[in-house]
Amino acid sequence: MWDRTTQRVRWTERDALARLNVAVHRDIGYACASLILAYCLSGIALNHIGDWNPDFVISKQTISLSRPYTREDITKERIAEFGRLVQEETYKVYDFPTPDQVKIYYDNASLHLNFSTGHGTYEKVSRRPLLYQVNALHLNRLQGWKWASDVFALILIVLSLTGLFVLRGKYGLARRGKWLVFAGLLPPIFALLIFELK
Repeated sequence: MWDRTTQRVRWTERDALARLNVAVHRDIGYACASLILAYCLSGIALNHIGDWNPDFVISKQTISLSRPYTREDITKERIAEFGRLVQEETYKVYDFPTPDQVKIYYDNASLHLNFSTGHGTYEKVSRRPLLYQVNALHLNRLQGWKWASDVFALILIVLSLTGLFVLRGKYGLARRGKWLVFAGLLPPIFALLIFELK
């Protein structure tokens, strides 16, 4: 009788721990869902940094001048007139890379005019919506965010460990689960082997 009672107590304790594990895993998952998605989105964008700029969109526009100009024609009023061609009201500074060219700088934009050809290029840099912000989090550009990022990493470790024990029986870690864990280890192991053999 004592053995059966003791066994029942042990099973009750095990069930309580299992329920607690599921609750912790569930609640952490809910709490971290938004940040996990943000980091995943940023990670995909940053993985392809060699193919595109994940933070900024650079747009270019070709400008044609209405008549020929020389360097002597360029005044502050003329610079303001050029700005109106590209809807820029206020310039920061301008210079002359060569005697027949002028480059005008605006906030996050520039206008490069060539008097010899009568054409110019307006280039504007703007932030990519959403991606710029999530990349700032991912790359710890915000002051003090690295500590929040460290805490988030620890929370993800807890999320992973609790996830291993959510299910029991044939779908649990002791049976089907261990093979899935092993399968998940294979891609990074193969990648590291290839890296080391190069």
